[in-house]
Amino acid sequence: MHPSIEVGVLGATGMVGQHFVKFLAGHPWFKLTWVGASDRSAGKKYNEATSWRLGGTMPEGVANLTVEECKPGNAPKLVFSATDASVATEIEQTFAKAGHSVVSNSRNHRMEADVPLLVPEINPGHLQVLAAQKAKRGWSGQIVTNPNCSTIVLTMGLAPLKPFGIQRTIVTTLQAISGAGYPGVPSMDITANVVPYIGMEEEKMECETQKILGEFTNGSFHAHPMGVSAHCNRVPVIDGHTVTISVDLASDPSEADMIDAFNNYRSLPQERNLPSAPKQPVIYMTERDRPQPRRDVERENGMAVFTGRLRKCPVLDYKFIALGHNTVRGAAGAAVLNAELMYSEGLLG
Repeated sequence: MHPSIEVGVLGATGMVGQHFVKFLAGHPWFKLTWVGASDRSAGKKYNEATSWRLGGTMPEGVANLTVEECKPGNAPKLVFSATDASVATEIEQTFAKAGHSVVSNSRNHRMEADVPLLVPEINPGHLQVLAAQKAKRGWSGQIVTNPNCSTIVLTMGLAPLKPFGIQRTIVTTLQAISGAGYPGVPSMDITANVVPYIGMEEEKMECETQKILGEFTNGSFHAHPMGVSAHCNRVPVIDGHTVTISVDLASDPSEADMIDAFNNYRSLPQERNLPSAPKQPVIYMTERDRPQPRRDVERENGMAVFTGRLRKCPVLDYKFIALGHNTVRGAAGAAVLNAELMYSEGLLG
């Protein structure tokens, strides 16, 4: 039988919060029963407090929920955090201290030594740190984070290659405007243009990638020793982050070995048939001009990462393309899959 778990969303009226609301609609395990936002929205119905910015209409089940302040109070034990970084630290820690499991999309706790930066297909063992997190901080609850939206595309592209010994990688991102939220990048800046700067994005990609692909042993995280150099750009695409990747490997795999590694990559979410897990998390496309955001990013419910254009690199060993849905696999969907894995591990009580 499927579990029935009530969940809430912190920061539910913003763009990321709306993506959580949309992704959770009809979820077989999680039922959205509580929404939290700023005191300006508290007391209003969700459909009154929210200017719906996503495609389609607001899910009926949430429209008449009363928005509450982002305080524990009546909130369910499992909450997803879409709170802005300026307030996320205090809010998330308050909920964890009060006994809630906080599955966060915010950046604030990602690099802390007792917080998992989780991609379920890559590092499910990092959840082991939660016992130490509770003991160290005196919490009855817990905080788990998902990576930056560009980092998750990169790490999903690199993870199948880890057995070949990743030594260095140089990446360039072509990041969709939806990643900037609403109102996002001014139209005069992004229309028919490329903006070659996204604040702190390159730094996040470089350090988050090493933590995610690293190991958790002897009670602590050990970053992957690879060197990561990132160049991040905003481009006039609505959804879908494209990452060009050049990689240096310790071994000497053939192109066929690399493609097999992409297509055969599976992990716990697939073994356990978690509801939001794609059957094939990394899909290699053989067409010379794929993947493309407009044609591929919505496939597999936005939860798979697509790779392609694998070829020899004259500077490092190989180069290829990776594409993922930044607001689904890189945000709301990532956090929901994290919570599904936590439930399957017995970590949600």
